[in-house]
Amino acid sequence: MPQSIEPVRVNHINMVLADFDASIAHFRDLYDADFLADYPQKEWHAGLFEMGGVIFEPFVPPAWLLNARHGPYYLGIEYQADMEAVRAAIADHGIRIVRDICLAVHTHPTDTLGVAFEFYDGSFHDRTWDMLGGTMKPASYWRDEHGLGLTGLKVVTIVVEDMEVASGFLTSFLSARLLYDEVRLAAGAQARGFQVADSVVELLVPTGAGPIRWHLDRHGPGIRSTVLSVRDIDQARRYFAARGMDLVPGDRPDSVAVPAEANMGVMMEFAA
Repeated sequence: MPQSIEPVRVNHINMVLADFDASIAHFRDLYDADFLADYPQKEWHAGLFEMGGVIFEPFVPPAWLLNARHGPYYLGIEYQADMEAVRAAIADHGIRIVRDICLAVHTHPTDTLGVAFEFYDGSFHDRTWDMLGGTMKPASYWRDEHGLGLTGLKVVTIVVEDMEVASGFLTSFLSARLLYDEVRLAAGAQARGFQVADSVVELLVPTGAGPIRWHLDRHGPGIRSTVLSVRDIDQARRYFAARGMDLVPGDRPDSVAVPAEANMGVMMEFAA
């Protein structure tokens, strides 16, 4: 039986965007996100920003030509995990590594549900950030003082082609534990949620016409959205209305979404 990774927590969610400065400005303006780190490199311009205790890392290539056809998208997710176990599990599952910087590795998306899973043995949440002049704001600030009432990461959704194959992979590779299996009529999908580390990974497979079918046809397998928890969904609606943001229904009942076209090309959902 192949070795399984037991991740500790989500460090950050990775995305590929078209314009670094415009993206940072957008997330600051709309969500009051905090800019944590700036990592300009010749291969790409990367950085970190945080909102509600959820850290995102945008990667922006120096020229958009090679990405223009596909557009912006969620690249993957980084988990804190023991790197010896990570490398053993990757080898046992016959997964290719697309980037290896010794301290961290990224899996080849073709081998891992269209997601570049990244692993690192340290925590990003307990650090002191020079750009902030200290640590990140406490959870109580985002929940009780910020207008959106954020309470953390609820779900990362992944669109897949075969639910059983994808479920087996998550269980075998990431020690995933099944939480729910349900039909999403409005989205035209079957949803299956798994506990992975400190959050939930939700697999979505189309059952007919709808947004999940469109996403799979347009982008192929991979991360569709991040779902952030809020204290009160009506409070969240008022927050976005005050900023002139027109929300759309999310993929899960009683959720709302900032559509990708209004969010630098990546969809974000909010649910109580």
